[in-house]
Amino acid sequence: MVSLFSGHVLVRNNSDQDALDTEAELCRRLENRLLLLFFGAAECPRCQAFALVLRDFFVRLTDEFYVLRAAQLALVYVSQDTTEEQQDQFLKDMPDKWLFLPFEDSLRRELGRQFSVQRLPAVVVLKPGGDVLTQDAADEIQRLGPACFANWQEAAEVLDRSFLMPEDLEDPVPRSLTEPLRRRKYRVDREARDRRGEEDGTGALF
Repeated sequence: MVSLFSGHVLVRNNSDQDALDTEAELCRRLENRLLLLFFGAAECPRCQAFALVLRDFFVRLTDEFYVLRAAQLALVYVSQDTTEEQQDQFLKDMPDKWLFLPFEDSLRRELGRQFSVQRLPAVVVLKPGGDVLTQDAADEIQRLGPACFANWQEAAEVLDRSFLMPEDLEDPVPRSLTEPLRRRKYRVDREARDRRGEEDGTGALF
């Protein structure tokens, strides 16, 4: 699973936009999980409507307010937006546990071709090993809601991790002295790009 994003950065959709830029960090978020690749765009009305359904689906499976233990599920938003502002707007009200690729990363488009995405929205479900479990689960999620996760989990033979400690603590212990700096790298780099864009009169468009 991690190999899919080898050499790339995933960003967490929280207020700090923490960058996961090491193999250890990617493993911590993705290993032994079903991975949803959500292909969407802010300009697509169907995507906007479906995003609300997907947000509820994800929260009901991963938020301890609804479940005793979060499901072994991760989600990466693979933006098909035409501007970074559109991507930001689309993600603004989505869960902070969602991950996304930086707008400037060409992998956003490459994944669409790799998984033969023909329409938006689309949700590709991957097994922990990276094999495709469901080519497009968008309709299934709308019909069945969180109930479809149990079917995926059984089909993928995901191991039970109930014996492990919670992974999303408010203040996790840094895994190295440099981690707090690396976790902010994406945000700092982006702020620098935005400032250069303002000076050039081009904004943050790519």
